[in-house]
Amino acid sequence: MSDQAQAGSRYDVADRAARSWGERLTSWESILALLLVAVFVVNGLLSPYFLDLFNLSDATFNFSEKALVALPMALLVLVREIDLSVAATIALASLAMGLCAEAGAGTPVLILVGLCVGLVCGTANGLLVTAVGLPSIVVTIGTMSLFRGIAQVVLGDQAVTKYPSGLGAIGQGYLVDMPPVPLSFALFLAAAAVAAVVLHRTALGRQLYAIGNNPVAARFSGVPVDRIRFGLFAVTGLVSGLAAVLLTGRIGSTRPNIAMGWELEIVTMVVLGGVSIAGGAGTVGGVVLAVFVLGFATFGLSLVNVPGIVINILLGVLLVAAIAVPVVAGRLMGRAPTRD
Repeated sequence: MSDQAQAGSRYDVADRAARSWGERLTSWESILALLLVAVFVVNGLLSPYFLDLFNLSDATFNFSEKALVALPMALLVLVREIDLSVAATIALASLAMGLCAEAGAGTPVLILVGLCVGLVCGTANGLLVTAVGLPSIVVTIGTMSLFRGIAQVVLGDQAVTKYPSGLGAIGQGYLVDMPPVPLSFALFLAAAAVAAVVLHRTALGRQLYAIGNNPVAARFSGVPVDRIRFGLFAVTGLVSGLAAVLLTGRIGSTRPNIAMGWELEIVTMVVLGGVSIAGGAGTVGGVVLAVFVLGFATFGLSLVNVPGIVINILLGVLLVAAIAVPVVAGRLMGRAPTRD
């Protein structure tokens, strides 16, 4: 090879490396990481209590259950589906746990009941979408009203508070005391690691991206599209049941409005995390970063006494911005920050 060719080859390698670093720095995950740093800096300046290790640990209690549900929700959105009934599933599972607790059931039975009710709800959604062929957004809006309505009719204006101490230990407990790591947060981190391996390191993960990009082509390529979509709905319901167990144990009661409005926050976590609502693009890492951004931003705002309704408005603005900004940036600059 001539000296000129060798020099050209070296330049090509250097150019590719520069582009690779440039793409990483402008990736959606990098932007979220910078946003997370900004959240910590700003909240640390606004409140002297924000950066306290125990306060940060306790703050994870407020978003760990939602974060758990956001993981399977991200996989659903990745394949062009959605489940808006997750919060209502939590309410129905918590109701079933409350009725069993009043009948004298112990903690292991309550956990099993919560998981089973969540699984049944997710399975029902999956069957209606894959077997009947109904749009998931229509199905889950319907089941959201159904599940929440059952909880409200059965409970009325009452609350179930008779729960065994073992359930409270699960919802309020710590995996380790120093550094303080809540059990619910540890479960979220473990679930995120599993989801990351499945999505980014297995054939199933490649099939999920294929379905999201072109479900018809994926089906002709031999991918069991309906079976995978059904499985994702079932897993989403199961994880919602787990969230019901953790939430009910943490607050020690079941009320008709339990987990009310959580579907908006969970979808915001997913979309802000870079999972495309059009399907086929997104990472687990982006969703985890979005969870931290939203969770600690909300915690910081509450420390400086920002009203909850204002926080909800900010969540709505973030959801719209997460969808609109990449589109606008792509039109203005020729390409958007990479989200896959």
